[in-house]
Amino acid sequence: MLNYQKTNFFLLAIILILVAINFFVPVQWWWFLLVFVFRFVILFFGSFFISSNFHIKAYCSNPLENNNLIALTFDDGPNENTLLILDILKRHNVEATFFCIGKNIDRHPEILKRIMKDGHIVGNHSYSHSNFFDFYKKDRVIDEIRKTDALIESISGKKVQLFRPPYGVTNPSIRRALEVTQHKVIGWNIRSLDGILKDEKIIFDRIKKRIAPGGIVLLHDTAHTMTILERLMLHLEQNKYKVVSIEELLNIKAYEN
Repeated sequence: MLNYQKTNFFLLAIILILVAINFFVPVQWWWFLLVFVFRFVILFFGSFFISSNFHIKAYCSNPLENNNLIALTFDDGPNENTLLILDILKRHNVEATFFCIGKNIDRHPEILKRIMKDGHIVGNHSYSHSNFFDFYKKDRVIDEIRKTDALIESISGKKVQLFRPPYGVTNPSIRRALEVTQHKVIGWNIRSLDGILKDEKIIFDRIKKRIAPGGIVLLHDTAHTMTILERLMLHLEQNKYKVVSIEELLNIKAYEN
């Protein structure tokens, strides 16, 4: 499978070969342009699809799981909607993972306490979740991760080991930052698009079609997600699926011992 380093090495080798050929036979300029366009396309898809493992190894599912086990994850909380989501999960006796934004934890520390008290896992989703996060240099990414880690630890006493990049975008700066912080990256293989779409039927159908053993569902702490979540719980129960924690599904630790 191609990754960032292999791609750069491969394309550099092609350019050197073209340069060498040019000493004997003229090589048209557009061959070099083609190489750079190809690199751009590969980098684009590798960066925007977290399951590609192009920059970073990400846990997006458990492909070895044969039993009807699945994990639910919620991004962008905590906020007021999180409380209602927690109520639904409690009614169905389900454990989920909440990837929380640091600035939202600052605003709602009591909701983070409720998440932990209810037995759910908390992961790091950066401090700002800025639209420009993908352009941050390594040191700023480290600062965002550590600031949120410190907030969670000050409230819960637990050192977070799980990180989900904003928008699921990865790049060399994020990779270098994670080499320092040593967080495990958690992706998904069932994207609901509930943070973009508003039609609850379309969102629910997207999830339902993709449900399979070992899957990780990406949801958000939004108002319309609550209606979808209730339907999803009933659908999973009817189809004999058990919702388990990320720790159980992936056999990893969410917190530092």
